[in-house]
Amino acid sequence: MISESESCADMFYATGFRAPDPFVWLESHGRSALLLSDLELDRGLREAKVDEVVSQSKLAAELERRAGPTREKPSPVAVIAAFLKKRGGTKPLVPADFPLGLTLQLKEHGVCATPIEGMFFPERQIKKPMEIRLMIEATRITEAGMERAFEILRASSIGAGKVLRWGGAILTAERLRTEIESAILRSGGIPAGNSIVACGEQACDPHERGHGPLKAGQLIILDLFPRARNGYYGDLTRTVVKGRATEAQARLWEVCLLGQKLALGSLRQGANGGAIHREVTEFFTQNGYPTQRVGVRKDGSGGRWSGFFHGIGHGLGLDLHEEPRFGAATLCAGQVFTVEPGLYIPGVGGVRHEDVALITAKGHKLLSRIKKPFEF
Repeated sequence: MISESESCADMFYATGFRAPDPFVWLESHGRSALLLSDLELDRGLREAKVDEVVSQSKLAAELERRAGPTREKPSPVAVIAAFLKKRGGTKPLVPADFPLGLTLQLKEHGVCATPIEGMFFPERQIKKPMEIRLMIEATRITEAGMERAFEILRASSIGAGKVLRWGGAILTAERLRTEIESAILRSGGIPAGNSIVACGEQACDPHERGHGPLKAGQLIILDLFPRARNGYYGDLTRTVVKGRATEAQARLWEVCLLGQKLALGSLRQGANGGAIHREVTEFFTQNGYPTQRVGVRKDGSGGRWSGFFHGIGHGLGLDLHEEPRFGAATLCAGQVFTVEPGLYIPGVGGVRHEDVALITAKGHKLLSRIKKPFEF
């Protein structure tokens, strides 16, 4: 692999070393090695979980000496090729998203890279006990952010036009997001920067970040997905109302919760994720919330989605959305998924309930434990 490890989960998984700039990792004959710049060399020697750490500048100097009287400086790609060749990497397997330009340049130096299909480290799908502990830590950090949101909503007052006020000013989605992410930071997490605080009609779009004043009597979706400093993600959604909910809002919230309970009750080793998704979709339809386009014009244009129109969950770990895809998976013990059915009805609002579940041999274990309050 040639990548940075701040956002490349595979590189962090392989090395345990976090760096913002691309570096080189190779595993050959059961031994792993890194090629690092001087900027990262000393830290890599201390922190990287590999068998060998090689200095990029030292290797470049060796190649320059070998060039003889010309003392021609080798290109960065020539240095990488020399690093690979010395360790038997003339025909390396690389991730599917390996840069094409770099592939062609390496070929000019006698290194033929072959991209593989699917996950580079399929073993990442099954979480080790240590990883589960780290994911629980990430979930607790996420819950700290959610608790801060609950605290502020409880303390807020209802002003003119049902606009919420807190701390002597209007409580906006932006203000609440800042408070949430500050709590996450204090708890040892890295805020997503785009946590969802979506109120009213905004909540009918599942990935609407949310903006403007929050109002009483409207459904508010709170979806938080920070990364812990240990590298693993948390992901949690709750839906609340400040004040009294309408009958339509309360029913939407309850049916969505029952759909999540149905999905959680079906989690077990060997279960089919697609079948669980279809079961929940049918349950929502039977309860009056079919998945459909509403408001479509006679010519077929316009309209928007209503009902349940996204995946029921996703893999979670070093990536926020990682393999396997829930809807295409046969569930295995050790996999971790979010379970997050949602219902979105224009004119009523949006509801989503999301928790993190570990698949076990006998069923599942919830890693999230924060309650689901509704009215504040």
